[in-house]
Amino acid sequence: MNLPLIVLNIAGAAALLIWAVRMVRTGVERAHGAALRRFVRRIGDDRIRAAGTGTIIAVLLQSSTAVAILSAGFAVSGLLGTATGLALLLGADLGSALVVRILSLDLGWLTPALMVTGAALFLKSGSRAVRQTGRILIGISLILLSLKLIGEATAPLRDAGAAPAIVEYLRRDFITAFVLGVLFTWLVHSSVASILLTASLAAQGVLPLELGLSLMLGANLGGGLIAFGLTRASAPEARRIPTGNLIFRAGGSIVALLAINQFGLPVELAGSDPAAQIINLHVAFNLALVALCLPLTGPVAALTGRLHPAAAPDPEMMSRRVSALDRTVLDMPGRALASATRETLQMGETVERMLRPVMEIYETGDRERIRHIKRLNGEVSATHSAVKLYLAEMNRGVLDAEQSRRSMELAGFAINLQNAGDLIARNLMGLAQERADAALAFSPEGWREMTDVHDRVLSNLQLALNVMVSGDRDSARQLVEEKDRMRDLERISYERHLKRLEKGAERSIETSDIHIETVRTLKQINSLLATMAYGILTESGELLDTRLAGRDDA
Repeated sequence: MNLPLIVLNIAGAAALLIWAVRMVRTGVERAHGAALRRFVRRIGDDRIRAAGTGTIIAVLLQSSTAVAILSAGFAVSGLLGTATGLALLLGADLGSALVVRILSLDLGWLTPALMVTGAALFLKSGSRAVRQTGRILIGISLILLSLKLIGEATAPLRDAGAAPAIVEYLRRDFITAFVLGVLFTWLVHSSVASILLTASLAAQGVLPLELGLSLMLGANLGGGLIAFGLTRASAPEARRIPTGNLIFRAGGSIVALLAINQFGLPVELAGSDPAAQIINLHVAFNLALVALCLPLTGPVAALTGRLHPAAAPDPEMMSRRVSALDRTVLDMPGRALASATRETLQMGETVERMLRPVMEIYETGDRERIRHIKRLNGEVSATHSAVKLYLAEMNRGVLDAEQSRRSMELAGFAINLQNAGDLIARNLMGLAQERADAALAFSPEGWREMTDVHDRVLSNLQLALNVMVSGDRDSARQLVEEKDRMRDLERISYERHLKRLEKGAERSIETSDIHIETVRTLKQINSLLATMAYGILTESGELLDTRLAGRDDA
């Protein structure tokens, strides 16, 4: 038996499994990320609904960590409370366990079908959503293939010399086995991959049930550590939800580990073989966490608030934003353009800070936050002026054609961002103030339409900033395509609004002007963002000079 070759085969199969799980998750995020964010935003304060939503999203993303990062972002923006976020993550952990259950089924016959279909969609379609769907199908087929390869690679280990002795030691030392499960899951950054690998080794007879259960519980704690580690440098609001989830998972996994080893479990009821028993008990463990911990989300949220208190703002530091514009490198166009890009990116991030809380301000009418948004717009205007002057000074030197094009491109980006900031500060904040002064309330349908449009524009702002920095043509094309989708959203919202007016809906009548003007302003902001992609697509020949059809003058 060639042990190094066996280890290499196992490592290769495990790497394929880890990469395939990531491939599925990124495919879902790229194709449906904006829709998932809108889905999360609609949760409100209903913790049962939050748990169900978390389960669905984790099944789609095949990752509870991705849900944790998403919820942390919403917590920072004030759109998701800590208690609701904890309920969301409890559901996400259950969804992740259900993914393991589904992928562990005998689906070998699906592998070639998914691979062929996914490759055809990815290679032949011009639609980003269809291509990412193909990516998802390819990823699922590779997961199934990797599990088969793991089974084939581990088969010789049953007769290996030292392996049974190591396994037997770990079977008796459940604490060491538990720690190994934690560390391995942290290393691969995927509890799904970790537990699938454990179940696959148990199915081959390499791991006994007792060892597999210890590794499975360790993987559950390791899954909580991943999100905790990824958010450790984030704002206090972002750290509370992963911290609370880690408290739940640490307490639950340790109690379960001690209970299993002290009192035993009727594991024969969980399945007919060790692999099925490990996976079914993994699902049962996460289901029990949802049932037992959901009522505790409030107290744990309060605890994490004390562990991660909000940092008091430092007025002096807030007033000293360091400019990225370095005038000592004006005679070096490459470095000067990099400085201008950084400053324009900071300008875009300020516009994002202005846009993100718009719907919350609409709801609360907080006058102080309205004034804060207007102050931020002053920063945006000042940054635009600084970037414009910096680029003008740089252009007095000798620039080649590419540097000159990039300089003009950055100037255009800065102008569009300033105009977007003006629309937020003047139009949207003015409308928010008007609604608050008149104490008006939107209809549920109208509010949902406005928040959907706002979420899409916010997502497109992030995409536009990525395009500005990377110059990626696929992203630029997606940004321009979003302009057409936004036009359709505005038309649909207007038609639905008119129907509500025809039915005499009182709230829709009272807020009609604000509703229509809000959607129109958001569409204008989105159009400004879309133009940031025009230069890239024009250069590559992917943008037509005119939208008018040709005319036969004969």
